[in-house]
Amino acid sequence: MIGKLMKPDEHNRSKGQPLVSMEMRCGFTLIELLVVIAVIAILAAMLMPALSRAKESGRKISCLNNLKQLSLSAQLFVDDNGGHFPPRSSDKTPLDRWPDKLYDNYGRNLKLLLCPSEPIPNPATEGAGDSTVADNAPRSYIMNGWNDYFQSIGHDKDPQGLNDVDSIQEQAITDTSGTIVLGEKTDANGDYYMDLNEGTAGNDFEGVLNQSRHDSTPSASSTGWGAGGSNHAMADGSARFIKYPQSVTPVNMWAVTQLGRTNTYVWNH
Repeated sequence: MIGKLMKPDEHNRSKGQPLVSMEMRCGFTLIELLVVIAVIAILAAMLMPALSRAKESGRKISCLNNLKQLSLSAQLFVDDNGGHFPPRSSDKTPLDRWPDKLYDNYGRNLKLLLCPSEPIPNPATEGAGDSTVADNAPRSYIMNGWNDYFQSIGHDKDPQGLNDVDSIQEQAITDTSGTIVLGEKTDANGDYYMDLNEGTAGNDFEGVLNQSRHDSTPSASSTGWGAGGSNHAMADGSARFIKYPQSVTPVNMWAVTQLGRTNTYVWNH
């Protein structure tokens, strides 16, 4: 006689074993679920810094491209203006600063004035409300004020070089590939120009210049001090990333004269 075929559960019952459903055998215990969640959390914590660094790397490249375009715009201005870089703003109203001077040359694209790594949407800009469209736009960059050069030629109006009408000639810059025309500024400061001689020891080094915009530490991005670096446009039309604090030491790339380039402005941060 052929025995009666029994289902697995019936077979278990026949042996006095408790009934175990398929759902119970396939499920996870609470401890197993907690372990899985913990593993996922650990993996996410390991991946997030890498993803953050990759994202910042993309922003840094985009910022460098902005400065490359502005550097080429400055070169076009030099070619069109007898070898002179853009002069500082004049006394006329509205004031006419370097963003407006280069406006046509960089395609009237105001987005080029803003670094994607800015921690706030609209960094400060002086002249808000009384300037041209370009001068009034959110801006991450600052232009060289060429103070040491004007001081060296004995400028009558302002021996420190904080003049408002003159521009430097390209031929006065002996190391064009190693001299900065444009760099990055701190987001809370609206200065248009990097002035070596402003104040008693060049206060723009501490309050305006940002040498560490592209850094993993948010505070370093805002203060300009840290282990990162910033992008710069050079006098030869190129642009490059310079690590902190190599734009000012051992050679001060914001200076033109031999004395200015070897002058060690105190940098205690």
